[in-house]
Amino acid sequence: MEKNDSVSIIVPIYNEEKNLPLLIQAIDEALSELNRDSEIIAVNDGSNDRSGEVMEELSNKFPDLKTIHFTRNFGQTAALSAGFQNAKGDVVIPMDADLQNDPRDIIKLLDKMEEGFDVVSGWRKDRKDKWLTRRVPSAVANRFISWMSGIELHDFGCTLKAYKREFLQGIHLYGEMHRFVPVYASWQGARVTEIPVNHHPRKFGSSKYGLARIVKVMLDLIVIKFLVDFAVKPIYIFGGFGLLNFVGAFLVGCWAIYNKYWLGDSFIETPLPLLVVMFTLIGFLSILIGLLAELMMRTYYESQQKPTFIIRKNKS
Repeated sequence: MEKNDSVSIIVPIYNEEKNLPLLIQAIDEALSELNRDSEIIAVNDGSNDRSGEVMEELSNKFPDLKTIHFTRNFGQTAALSAGFQNAKGDVVIPMDADLQNDPRDIIKLLDKMEEGFDVVSGWRKDRKDKWLTRRVPSAVANRFISWMSGIELHDFGCTLKAYKREFLQGIHLYGEMHRFVPVYASWQGARVTEIPVNHHPRKFGSSKYGLARIVKVMLDLIVIKFLVDFAVKPIYIFGGFGLLNFVGAFLVGCWAIYNKYWLGDSFIETPLPLLVVMFTLIGFLSILIGLLAELMMRTYYESQQKPTFIIRKNKS
C-alpha cells in the first residue's frame, strides 16, 4: 500500500443517535493525522430514532461525511455493502457506530497494511462484552470459521478491518456474510493478517446482536464454502456425490447377490434391492443437477463477462 492511498471509512448505523456526534468527531480527528485524502460514509440502516437527522446535521459540520439512508432496516450486511459500493478510497475500513471500536486504531491498521498486506483484520483481544452470551459463542464461531475457511483469525466478527479496494470488487454480500469478507479476499489471493485493537464498553444504546445470529453465521459459511470451492465447477460436488451413490448401489447390489446365492435369502426378504434402486436414482439425479448447475454458472460468467481469475500486477 502506498502512503498516499486514499481512505474510506464505512459506518453502518442503526439507532445510534447518542453515539454519532462522538464517533464522527473521533474519526475525523484520527483521519486528520493522516496525510491522505479520506471520506466517511455513514449508512443509516432504517433507524427509528433521530440517527438520520443527526447524520445530516453532522454532514454540515464535517465536509468529508457522506450519508446514505435506507428506506427500512435491511441489516448490517446490506449497510456495509452499500458503503463498499459507494466508497472511493483505495483502502476501505468499516467500523461499528457504537463507540466500541476505537477510531484511533485506523492508523494502526493502515501502518500494518504498509507492510505489504491486503487485508488487516482487527482482533478484540480484550473484549468488553458479556462473557456467556457474546464472548463464548463468538469464540466457538471463530474456531469453526477458521477450520472451514482455512483462514486463521481470532475475531471474524470484529467490524474494524482494512481492505484494499480491489479485493472488494465483485463481492456481493447477503445474510450475515459481511464477517466473511476476509475469507472472500483470501480466496482471491489477498494477503491477510490481524492485529489487536481496542474495544470499549458500550456507553449508549443496546446491542442488536443475539445468539440466533450464530446459526445464521454457520449456514452462511456453508454457502460461502460451496460458492468459493465449487461455483466455477459445480459438477465436482454434485457429480462426486452422484458417483458415490453409484458406488453405494454397486456394493449393496453385491451384498444382495451374496445373500441370494450363498446364504439363500430371497431378494424380496430384504430391503437391499430397494436400496440399490434408491442409490442409483439419487446418483443419476445428482449428476443431472450438476450438469444443469454447470450450464447456469457458465451462462452467468459469460453473460456478466466475469473473469475466473484475478491479476495482481500486469507489466507490459
